[in-house]
Amino acid sequence: MSNKRKKNRINGWIALDKPLGITSTQAVNRVKAVLNPQKIGHGGTLDPLASGVLPIALGEATKTVAYMMEATKTYRFTLRWGQATETDDAEGAVTETSDRRPTQGEIEAALPGFLGVIEQMPPAYSAIKVNGQRAYDIARGGGTPELQARPVRIDTLELLSIDDDDHASFTCTCGKGFYIRALARDLGAALGVPAHLAALRRTRVGGFGEDDMISLETLESLGHSAGASEYVLPVETALDDIPALALTDTEANRLRSGQSVSLLKRSNLERLRDLENGDVVCAMTGGRAVALARFESGDIRPVRVLNL
Repeated sequence: MSNKRKKNRINGWIALDKPLGITSTQAVNRVKAVLNPQKIGHGGTLDPLASGVLPIALGEATKTVAYMMEATKTYRFTLRWGQATETDDAEGAVTETSDRRPTQGEIEAALPGFLGVIEQMPPAYSAIKVNGQRAYDIARGGGTPELQARPVRIDTLELLSIDDDDHASFTCTCGKGFYIRALARDLGAALGVPAHLAALRRTRVGGFGEDDMISLETLESLGHSAGASEYVLPVETALDDIPALALTDTEANRLRSGQSVSLLKRSNLERLRDLENGDVVCAMTGGRAVALARFESGDIRPVRVLNL
């Protein structure tokens, strides 16, 4: 007889407040031990030195993780002036020092230069693969990974406070693939002052914000009680940026069975007026998500069916 617990049928998201000192994978494993879902995954890695919103997908929500990875993210972070490190954060050895400190006016004047789509060189200690190896493995082995600058997007960047002579705090909103450590390094370089990331907290990922979060400690204290399920957010929360398309029950059943739905009739023009060929939509019926689907040549074709 198997001693394995029966998996719980839980579909939705946990907006976990990941604590400092553990990896995202470790956080996921601890949530898994509490809720025992059929499937589990997360929507965007946070380093052990970072805290904040870690969206964790449960059950059918794992089918929407790819869309959460694309979501806009917001961070609060603190820079340490006067020291560069090999990892661009507080974990690495100091590689350069300086007694110079930028003024508030100098900092604020430099910020607009980082807005929009910019070319960013990823940190040497990153998970990017170079010739089949992780960059951080090459760097830890004493090598220099051959990384290429890549386009990234930063929507907002604001100085929050000058904390003391050595530290300043900021907030920023950015797109996929953006490294706050690299921003800390590059902002220091723009100001002629070596700098690194001293503290980092993620405050929003897509539709998940700080108001939605539950701490790991609280979740573990609730255990398998009904109280824990109250913190499970709907699968649709991850799809806020994807257009919703209302379907009839008949149309929804066709999608559920893997068939496409033709919407070429004139009566459907109002439903389709904001869609362009190739758009991904969240097909809905009765207020519930049915599938992620693609609009192609007047048809809605299922991409991922959601069994909710």
